[in-house]
Amino acid sequence: MGGCRLVTKTVPNSRYDAGMRVLLVTPPMTQPNTPYPATAYLTGFLRQYSQRLGLHVAQADPALDLFLRVFSRGGVSRVLDELAHRAESVGDGDMPPSVAHVLACGQGYLDTIDPVVRFLQGRDPSLALRIAGRELLPEGPRFDTITDAQPDDAEEPLAWAFGGLGTTDRARYLASLYVDDLSDAVRDGIDPRFQLSRYGEHLAASAASFDPLHEALEAPPTLVDAMLDDLTGELLALHRPDLVGLSAPFPGNVYGAFRMARAIKAAAPSTRVVLGGGWVNTELRDLSEPRVFDYVDYVSLDEGERPLLALLARLRAPADTPAPRLVRTFVRTGGVVVYEDDRSQPDIPLRDAGTPTYDGLPLDCYVSLFEMLNPMHRLWSDGRWNKLTVAHGCYWQRCTFCDVSLDYIGRYDPVQADTLVDRIETLVDETGQTGFHFVDEAAPPAGLRALAERLLTRNVVITWWGNIRFEKAFTPDLTELLAASGCVAVSGGLEVASDRLLELMQKGVTVEQVARVTQAFTGAGVMVHAYLMYGFPTQTEQETVDALERVRQLFEAGCIQSGFWHRFTVTAHSPIGLQPQRYGITLADAPPGRFARNDLSFTDPTGTDHEFLGHGLRAALYNYMHGLGLDADVRSWFDRDVPRPLVAPDLIARALA
Repeated sequence: MGGCRLVTKTVPNSRYDAGMRVLLVTPPMTQPNTPYPATAYLTGFLRQYSQRLGLHVAQADPALDLFLRVFSRGGVSRVLDELAHRAESVGDGDMPPSVAHVLACGQGYLDTIDPVVRFLQGRDPSLALRIAGRELLPEGPRFDTITDAQPDDAEEPLAWAFGGLGTTDRARYLASLYVDDLSDAVRDGIDPRFQLSRYGEHLAASAASFDPLHEALEAPPTLVDAMLDDLTGELLALHRPDLVGLSAPFPGNVYGAFRMARAIKAAAPSTRVVLGGGWVNTELRDLSEPRVFDYVDYVSLDEGERPLLALLARLRAPADTPAPRLVRTFVRTGGVVVYEDDRSQPDIPLRDAGTPTYDGLPLDCYVSLFEMLNPMHRLWSDGRWNKLTVAHGCYWQRCTFCDVSLDYIGRYDPVQADTLVDRIETLVDETGQTGFHFVDEAAPPAGLRALAERLLTRNVVITWWGNIRFEKAFTPDLTELLAASGCVAVSGGLEVASDRLLELMQKGVTVEQVARVTQAFTGAGVMVHAYLMYGFPTQTEQETVDALERVRQLFEAGCIQSGFWHRFTVTAHSPIGLQPQRYGITLADAPPGRFARNDLSFTDPTGTDHEFLGHGLRAALYNYMHGLGLDADVRSWFDRDVPRPLVAPDLIARALA
């Protein structure tokens, strides 16, 4: 891959060879377009202590490396061999369409995979002309979406989306479908756990018992497992770490994290392994499963800076002295899981956390996929974004569905605008890139105003987007200021699109207010993505259909350009999970187990068939994001009769008048 193997990119700094060596990694899989920020934050923080503590701190991204191994000529060759071997044992009629297609076009994939990945990395832009011509790439089942999405009167496939221009975007979309076809074949024919951003996710979602994950880890390795084991061994040989930090932000990172930990223990048993990250923070707060510690030595919760400093102090302490206490960390002692938390050691304020660094990561090797034609929706998978935070936690802290009792929400800690702009300038100098994604739970309006003013005053030119609450502080004047400072998009929670339910969840907004705020942003040229929710306690079928009608009106009025429906889930650390009776629901008995606990099953007395409604909601939204179906009655998206919408057709128009 032309020098894009992560494990060969970073060369250890011999200055600290005699000290403690720390390696921070993001396990597979995450979006391959940009590094997940956890290791960048922690590397930047710990390097402030390098000389004082004698540390060498490095980071690596095996999530990207695994992608590049699978999607390379050598990787595809191994995939084809494996698929062909398995195909011998099944008839043609039993072969999944994805597998049959890739086997039939195997040579075409071998010949094109390396050029396509280079193109998606931005290394070979001239290839766009050949890809867009629709003659170069094998086209499998994923390409059916082209004809499924286009309007009936479209003269040419994709012309309705890209017009006569946009050759590069057209080519990137086609190349992304090509990668998805290959990914589907790997999943359907070799490793059912494999997905580009949800690797083994089902093993970690609401996993009260450790048994399924343990069985998968100890089963004979798949081809993908073997690739991950190999690259883990190469990382160990290169960095020779004393401590490896594995960050698992999502369920789709958990199997990869434990797979890497298993390989580390087999190859370097003296290397200590600590597991943390967003998934750990929400799911493992009640951890009591000893077998977890057959793979990792420590499991730490919440922000990693202070727990890592405490752990390093313990690892560096002389054997004949009392062991320094850990902070928010599980360990196994005498076969029993013990939680240590020295509360005398305070968290590190955001102002002292330092500037994240991407040093050691091959930024020119990340792969931008363009899987959705919607221009706002593509931001998550397209382009490389530097990540920063305006404020730790959430300044609102009242939403009843949210984990307000946990640190990542409940500890609000803003940073000064000048400090933030200093960090922006440092990252631009380091990376040569001026795109920024502010990854706040909800960026505060006052903080964003101060940031915009400082960017303009200091003549710092960047492009940025982030997550907000749709509150009335975002006036047209403020949205114009944010746009002038480089803001191109925002995302925020409209959630249930029902004033009764918004009040019940203490969201602090109304539908009309959301309409006015989103209109202010789009009027300033800023794209808007709405997080949407269905299945909230006591939500009726009528309210769900009404919510879709409100969403349709917002799209029709040009207030929002993108959205995503989430099925509501009660979480253990939310006000609803802690006091379900206040919201009219009854929690089911927890399944037996000592591993993960977060999502809670419940009974809602309304009896609404949310599973049925979800299919129609998602189909409608997919079409709305492509500019289709906005003139259709919202009831037409469902397979059976649903109640007539009570919402007046001009509700949003009246709110915007």
